[in-house]
Amino acid sequence: MGWLCISLVFGIWLYNTFFIPKLVLFPHYDEGHIPWALVVCYYMASALCVVALFRASTADPGRLPVDPHIPHSEREHWELCNKCNLMRPKRSHHCSRCGHCVRRMDHHCPWINNCVGEDNHWLFLQLCFYAQVLSLFTLVLDFCQYYYFQPLMRLDQEKFTTRHELALLRVSALMGVVMFGGMSSLFYTQMNGILSDMTTIEKMSQFSSETYGSKRSWQWALAEVCGTRWKLLWLLPLRSRQPLQAGPHYRSHV
Repeated sequence: MGWLCISLVFGIWLYNTFFIPKLVLFPHYDEGHIPWALVVCYYMASALCVVALFRASTADPGRLPVDPHIPHSEREHWELCNKCNLMRPKRSHHCSRCGHCVRRMDHHCPWINNCVGEDNHWLFLQLCFYAQVLSLFTLVLDFCQYYYFQPLMRLDQEKFTTRHELALLRVSALMGVVMFGGMSSLFYTQMNGILSDMTTIEKMSQFSSETYGSKRSWQWALAEVCGTRWKLLWLLPLRSRQPLQAGPHYRSHV
């Protein structure tokens, strides 16, 4: 099921990355209706989306080793997992699908065929964001193709894309609506959980916010998840994440 879901997401990305430039961007650019910057921006959004998808699905979410090293000063923050009988930090969770305990696990996501945990949560957040951007970009281009862009003068009616343009763009628009709506809802849920310092599993388990939740600024909450205080790096999937050291005015969690 996980491979089926991630293949479906990749197929939607591939469809729009191939047909939208073929039907809209390149023909109108060749006739001077749109600037080259619009084409570059679309491919940048597409590239960042697929890179975030690849890295979120392949990155280690924070699986705990069989024999973890537990510092003496942090032993009180560790507990025994009743499923795999291994020691783990508090707020970790055992994933029944993967068979591992994951640090600060949020949920197991079939759309990336991987767990979302402490070490790849920022990549999953980027995937939700860039999927929204690409879906909205696609919807706008589909709309402009019929209501804004000038008619194309050089059309080869024998080409498959030209003869089936209406059907292809309708499929693209339908996928854009579904992806934008779904990813917007997921992105809002994830941001709400990050800002309230509650994982999806903790919310579903009805843990008290007094136990785990904390009041903190949105900058620090996102910096902790992304592993850096540089806001520009929050948007770049091609980097490594390092745990962020909490300052004296912030409460830290193990």
